[in-house]
Formats: sequence, C-alpha cells, structure tokens
Amino acid sequence: MTQANGNGKLTAKEFKTDQEVRWCPGCGDYAILAALQSFMPELGVPRENIVFVSGIGCAARFPYYMETYGMHSIHGRAPAIATGLSVSRPDLSVWVVTGDGDALSIGGNHLIHALRRNVNLKILLFNNQIYGLTKGQYSPTSPLGTVTKSTPLGSLDRPFNPISLALGAEATFVARSIDTDRAHLTEVLRAAAGHRGAAFVEIFQNCNIFNDGAFDFVRDDKTNRIYLEHDQPIRFGENGEKGVRQLRDGSVALFEGEGEPIVHNAKLEQPSLAFALSRLTQDTSGATPIGIFRQVDAPVYDDLMSDQLARSIEQRGEGDLEALLRSGETWVVN
Repeated sequence: MTQANGNGKLTAKEFKTDQEVRWCPGCGDYAILAALQSFMPELGVPRENIVFVSGIGCAARFPYYMETYGMHSIHGRAPAIATGLSVSRPDLSVWVVTGDGDALSIGGNHLIHALRRNVNLKILLFNNQIYGLTKGQYSPTSPLGTVTKSTPLGSLDRPFNPISLALGAEATFVARSIDTDRAHLTEVLRAAAGHRGAAFVEIFQNCNIFNDGAFDFVRDDKTNRIYLEHDQPIRFGENGEKGVRQLRDGSVALFEGEGEPIVHNAKLEQPSLAFALSRLTQDTSGATPIGIFRQVDAPVYDDLMSDQLARSIEQRGEGDLEALLRSGETWVVN
C-alpha cells in the first residue's frame, strides 16, 4: 500500500482516498480530517500499519477518507473492537474516531473500560452536542434545557463533561482541542500519538445544520480560551489579564488582575487538579480550557497481557486448542 515521494516520506496527499467526502458543507469534520491527514506523515508509520476504527454517526465515516486500513464498526463498540486489534497486533497504530452520541451513550461502557485499562489506543471524540446523523436529537453532551425533536420541551438530562469523565476513568492522557484551530489540534494530536497507552482527545466540532454555533464562544473568541501548557502559569485573556487560581476546597476559579495563578502540571500522578480544571466551562466561568489536562505514564494493558501470556507459555507450554475444545463436559448435537 505505502508509496512515498522522492524523499522517501509520505505526504498529506497520500493519506487522502478517492472517496467523495460526504459531510454537510461547512461541517467541522472537514477541518479535523484535513488536520489529521496533514499530521499523519509525521508518524513515520507505513499506511498499512495504521488503522482507524469508528462506530456509528457522522464522525464514523472517517475511515473511508483515510488512505489507511479502517473499520466502520458497530454503534458504540469501536473501543472494544480497537482493543482486540491493539492487543493482538502491537505493530499497529490504532485510532478510534467517535462522536459524543456514539461514545457516551450506547458506547459509554466500552469507552471508560478502554481508558481505565490503558489500552494503547488514540481515541478522538468529536463533540458537537447533538445527534447529527439522525437529524438533530439531543445527545449526552447537550446542555440542560436543549430543545430538539426528541426533547421539544427541553432536555432534562444533565450533560456529560467528556474531559471529567475520562479523568474519572483515570485515563493517562486527556486533552481537548477545537476543529478550526489547526495548529493547536495538530500539537495535541502529536502529543497523543507519542503517548504510550490510552490517549483521549475531545474535539469541539461544529454541526452547522443541527447545532450551529454551539462552541462559538471559544471557537470565535480566543480570549475565552484557557490554554493549558505544562509547567506554565495559567493565564488567559487578550493581554493575559485573567488567571486561574486554586481554592482551599481544591476547586479552581478565575480571577482578574494581580494575583498568583496556578502553574499547570499535566504530569501529576493524581488527576485532582486536572479534574478541577475540567470543571471550568462556559456555564461555570465563561471560559474553557483547551490543551493537555493530564499526561502520565502507567502500565499499558497491551504489554501486561503480552507478558502474562509469555509467562503462561513458559510455565505451561504452548497448549493444545483441540484438547481445550474437547475438555470438560461436551455433547454432540444431531
């Protein structure tokens, strides 16, 4: 599959397929696709060693548009399928592309277990706060009171905060970016790709048909973005006039003017500070953090399983599949 230019390196063009990209004109998915296709050559990984697994939804069409291997799988089950692929083929770079409905509703169970196990996956969650493929029902991230076809009187469900959820599952890499901020998104993708273990990236993605402008407060107004940079004081605003400080109860709050902001540390073993930062939202503070919330090293599920199997073979031998199938109580069905 792999071809390259005269320098022996792949280019963004070589990660584009001949498939017609079939998202609504103006959809934020186009920007994410372009960013990922441009970034992929940096990996230095042959295209046949890269796999994109998706579930169901608008974002799930992603594998069709990446000139790699891919699987458009079952609703919500992409992390489970990707887990099997990752642990059985450690030579592959495995990416999961999902949406807020696919990952956090029917797929919520699979997502949190892939994260807690620290499977070597890169999980990209496109969050548009709506079900776009099925024409605009509310999703697990839709704000309280959202009026849709399925909630004509307003949603009564408190929404998930995907970053808080991932941190609660003790994911070892948790980050957020924005579809239209290509430079920042590429930087986050680069860090996620270099992380050994489960890397979770939430991407604010605009659905201009069914939920247009959901993230305009942070997409269009950069002064509302709280950039998280490891080992740097957390300040933001047009001239850095605002900051984030930690309160005595462990939560964080914004302040303006003089004061000592906290220094961001994405490598803290405990996720408490990262979780506190994840609670800063448009509703709670009028600003939103983007960047890497947490990035720590921990045993990787793939390695643990490989080591366990190696020890078992060393102690018990290779085993006999036929003997296993015919062991214990068996019966013949006529």
